[in-house]
This record gives sequence, structure tokens and C-alpha cells, in this order.
Amino acid sequence: MTSLAHIDGTGPGEEGRPDPARVISGDPVCTTWDSEEAEGLHAGRWRATPGAWRVVYDEWEYCHILEGLSVLTEEGGARRELRPGDSVVIRPGFRGTWEVVETTVKDYVIRL
Repeated sequence: MTSLAHIDGTGPGEEGRPDPARVISGDPVCTTWDSEEAEGLHAGRWRATPGAWRVVYDEWEYCHILEGLSVLTEEGGARRELRPGDSVVIRPGFRGTWEVVETTVKDYVIRL
């Protein structure tokens, strides 16, 4: 067994949608390819199609944008455009909206 986990977006992935009660616009479809799940840590690749929904983070997440354009807006605060090459840390307690303007692909690491 290897101690390396490759992160990529090949294969079928796990498809889902945000909770309909949180969707603001569009019909976003999210696909996740988990590469690592261990001891409260998740890492992998995520893709979402256009739409916007409300988000509430109880966990810590680092993400690096590979493709597309998304806008992350904190409730009552900052608006951040996320484009290829951008990296961001989302801390527990973040509340706001995630809007996918152009289909977005990101690598992520989540600590629960």
C-alpha cells in the first residue's frame, strides 16, 4: 500500500445538489472525488455547475481553484471572486453564499 493519494477528477465521482432550501438561483450540480478520508480530514476534487446557494461552514476548508469562476460572499461582509490559481481558507463559522458563475473545479482539504 502506498502512502500517497492522487487527487484528480476522473471516474464517476459522487454527484449531488445543495439542499433545495438553500438554493438562491439556478440548479447547481456538484460532483466530488474524495481522495482521502481519515481522522477528520477529507481531501479531493470538487466540481460545480452554475447556480448560487447559502452556505454555513462548521468545518475548516482550504481550497485551490483550478477552473471557472465562483463568488464567495460573507454574510454582511466581504465578496471574493475565485478564479484559477486562487487559494482560500474558509474558517468555521463562515456564513454567506457560494455562487458558481462559470463551472468551477477546485481541490480541497477539509478538517472537521
